[in-house]
Formats: sequence, structure tokens, C-alpha cells
Amino acid sequence: MAFGQPRIEYKTNAQMRTMHEAGLVLSRALDAAAAAAAPGKTTRDLDAVFAAVLKEAGATSNFLGYHGFPATICTSVNEEVVHGIPGDRVLQDGDIISIDGGAIVDGWHSDSARTVIVGTADAEDQRLSDVTEAAMWHGIAALATGKFVGDVGNAVDDYVSSVPGKRLGILEDYVGHGIGSEMHMAPDVLNYRTSHRGPKIRPGLCLAIEPMLVRGSIDTAILADDWTVVTTDGKRSCQWEHSVAVHDKGIWVLSAPDGGAAKLAPLGVVPVPIP
Repeated sequence: MAFGQPRIEYKTNAQMRTMHEAGLVLSRALDAAAAAAAPGKTTRDLDAVFAAVLKEAGATSNFLGYHGFPATICTSVNEEVVHGIPGDRVLQDGDIISIDGGAIVDGWHSDSARTVIVGTADAEDQRLSDVTEAAMWHGIAALATGKFVGDVGNAVDDYVSSVPGKRLGILEDYVGHGIGSEMHMAPDVLNYRTSHRGPKIRPGLCLAIEPMLVRGSIDTAILADDWTVVTTDGKRSCQWEHSVAVHDKGIWVLSAPDGGAAKLAPLGVVPVPIP
């Protein structure tokens, strides 16, 4: 703790390269879980697919056992915002599901989430997912060009506010975070604009940037399982997340095989591999 604030862990290039190895395993596992999200499958089926990829790669899950969490991924369906527990729920045509997972390689963590629409997509659900994903990339781009961590939340908020049509809600109770030798570390990464600038962006900083948007009210509740967060109005929700490293040459998206190059190019940012 420094002046009452949690200490931020700044990584070496070698440590960040190991985090990228974990991120590549995680990306493959999420690919497999997302591909398995089809009508008739259970959320437990997706968890098994994800876990098998980690096992084959020799990686371990940072979700399984975390404060007692009983699975390797969170599967949050429809009105479930985050931290949904995989189980017997059968996916239906038109469901929207956020799959959130992590992996550890040699003690270093990765964390990423993506949203899948099962079968036939409702246009408003597709818009929700597209805007959430784009908001995440605008936040990542701000990490490359900004001075303070608060610039990430400003960019997310500004993008969401600029989208034509009905305004989507940005969750405020759940935010992004630092990542490294642990999954959740300082600093918090807000997804909305505030007057708080946060710490300076400097080499060695690694963040999980994860906006969560909803089609209705941002009010949430936690179910009796003490994990699953739901919207109180029953409206649908969405989450996208990537882990990102800042080094002395630029940024690199640790949980994307191309470091984020394809998605950041339209935003004028060129990610640079970790030296």
C-alpha cells in the first residue's frame, strides 16, 4: 500500500511474454467454448470443452476454486450479467451468453471474455454485443494513447454515448482490473467517465479491460448461489474482455493471437509485440 492505495505490480518483458503464452491458451479455449455454444448444449458442456483445452496445453484455471468458484468459466446467459455458474441450463435458440475464463502459465495469469448469440440473433442483442465489443476496443486504444488509466473508462463511455439509437447502460458495480501474478489486482479500471484520473500508464502495467453493457437499467442483484449477478429488470446483458500489456514500445493484447492488430487498426493503433 502506498498512501492508502494498493500497490500496482509492474511486470518485466519476460513476465509479460509468459502472460501472452497464457493468453494464447485462453484464446484457444474460448474459441472452443464459443463454438460449442449451440441450442441443446448445457453451460456445463461449454465448461468441459474449455477445461479440456487448458488441460491439453498444460495450463491451469484461475477461476476454478477462486473464493470457492466451482468451474473453469463463468457462463452468463441473457439477464445474467457476470459470474454465472455452469450447470444444467440448456441453451436455447436466441440466447445471448457471455463466456468469461482465465488461464495460468508458470504462475502468470490471463483473463478474457466474449459474448456469443446462440442460433438466431435478435437484432437488439446483436447490437448490444457489437457495441460492447467495440467499446472494449476503444478502451484498449485509449490505453495506447492515454496518460492515465482513467482514460480507458472515458473512451468506453464516450464511444457508448456516441452510438445512435437507444442508449445502452454501462455497469458501474463491476469493472476491469490489473492482472499479473494474480487474476485480480490493482488498479481498478472503470468503464465510465469520472473525474478520477487513476494511476499513470507506464511500461509494465497489465490490465484486464472488460466493459459490461445492458439493454435496460444498470441495477443488479446477486442470486442465492452468491455468484450469479443479474439485471433487476430482467433485460439482457453482455460482456467483452481482453488482457492488455503496456511495454516500452507500445501495447500488446495478451489474450489475442494477433495482439489486437486487426481490431485496433481502424482506431489508428498498431500494437507492438513485447520485446
